[in-house]
Amino acid sequence: MPQTPLHADPIPFITLPNWVKAATVCGFNIQPIFERLGVQTDLIHLEDATISAPALGQVMEECVAASREAAPRQHFPFMLGETFAFDYLPDIATFLATSPTLREALRVFEWVRELINPLIAFRLEERGEHAALVLEAVHGDATPQDRYFIESIFAAVAKFGRMLAGDLDQFSQLAFRFPAPAYAAAYAPYFRMPVTFGQARNALEFPRERLDLSLEGAFPSLNRQAAQRVSQVLAQMSRRTGLVAAIESVFDREPALLGRGIEAVADSLGLHVRALQRRLRDEGESYGAVQDRVRYRLALRALQQPDLDLETISERLGFSDRRAFTRAFTRWSGVSPSSFRQRREL
Repeated sequence: MPQTPLHADPIPFITLPNWVKAATVCGFNIQPIFERLGVQTDLIHLEDATISAPALGQVMEECVAASREAAPRQHFPFMLGETFAFDYLPDIATFLATSPTLREALRVFEWVRELINPLIAFRLEERGEHAALVLEAVHGDATPQDRYFIESIFAAVAKFGRMLAGDLDQFSQLAFRFPAPAYAAAYAPYFRMPVTFGQARNALEFPRERLDLSLEGAFPSLNRQAAQRVSQVLAQMSRRTGLVAAIESVFDREPALLGRGIEAVADSLGLHVRALQRRLRDEGESYGAVQDRVRYRLALRALQQPDLDLETISERLGFSDRRAFTRAFTRWSGVSPSSFRQRREL
């Protein structure tokens, strides 16, 4: 499922092809965004791909902006959910398609949390005649970035719900915790069901009886086989925590480490400096490249805050002075920090 950003540890980025597909649908090329933000795009080792949560959040923000410019009528988070598929985990797709009931199909969310994203945590709530698939509050929903990820998750949920139960639109409604955004009018036509904002939870609500009705695609024997295959994958896989993503997460949590040298970072990771350098070489990276990438990403974010002067930003990113920061930023972006800020204000 599409991913949520607010998390301290590296998270899997096995959904990378999904982001590329959604960008294509929205009429823009995502490659420059990945390159600018230093996102690794290795399809050969996709199962080991990770990304730091803040970096993923910034990718989302830039994709939303690019989509608005290329195709104003397309909302990128909706397309990210709409184009999602278990292409790289076909056994999960088979399990879903052959599930005997919606209740059985909900087991998929356990696997999604294990294999794709630990932040996509749903619980099934049943009260009287009503049921709700509630997105657990393991992240915030106070910022536009939070909202974008929640939108994409429910877009994917609605897509698969329709696949399993074609009359989903007739008996469901969506509730969101966040206030109605400026484009709130686009929700109901896209989701094709009633949508409310400012509610107590983020949830897909529907009659409880729908949970145990037989589904047309039910194929019990194939469903059991698919479940067994997914269980085997779970048994074989350990949590993917690439060293590069781990270093990026350390910097995101403690930006002061950016100016304290590789020794401090190695110590925070419980590694010897030589071991850290060797493992980075094994991943085709260098410490300086990772440091620059994180500094650039944090600089882009800081320069969008008008109350932060360049001296403060330079100090936070571990530069010796403002001139060193200006030289580095100009090398990364082709423009000075001041010029970048002026362009943003136009």
